[in-house]
Amino acid sequence: MNFERYFDGISTFWELSSFRPVCMEHETSFIEQAAVGDNAVITLRCAGMLHFDSAPLNRLFQEKGAATAEDIICRILEDIARQLDSLQDDLEHCAFQTMLKPARRIGLVADQIGLTEVSIAAYHVANCLTQKDGIALAATLARLERGFDIAVVEIWNFRDSG
Repeated sequence: MNFERYFDGISTFWELSSFRPVCMEHETSFIEQAAVGDNAVITLRCAGMLHFDSAPLNRLFQEKGAATAEDIICRILEDIARQLDSLQDDLEHCAFQTMLKPARRIGLVADQIGLTEVSIAAYHVANCLTQKDGIALAATLARLERGFDIAVVEIWNFRDSG
């Protein structure tokens, strides 16, 4: 069979003339529409929303008082930041065997204070490590870092609103 004839007429994803990016309503509102024939890379921007369960923080503030609760939260956030730093260093040095423990610790600690998105991302990092998937590891670690950045802001907004 002739190679060119076999593929003749089959639509391919790289034909820019037929490529029309679609923004799925209510699903991926962060996608920018690209002009037809535009060879530029489309940048996806996350909406910055975070799954956040305020119940653990409410309980902590009620049981311990404002000053003590803030100290506890600061220590927890510092611990998560240290663990994230450890993950980044280990990834840079390809020390994958030592990355599982910090990823799981972030998941446990984040879950205790209601940072659901951070916890899920940390468990996904751990999954990538056990599956030895380097590409997914880099992507999920980046997602974990973004989630943590947003979580810090959300926690202090929660504190200021309460």
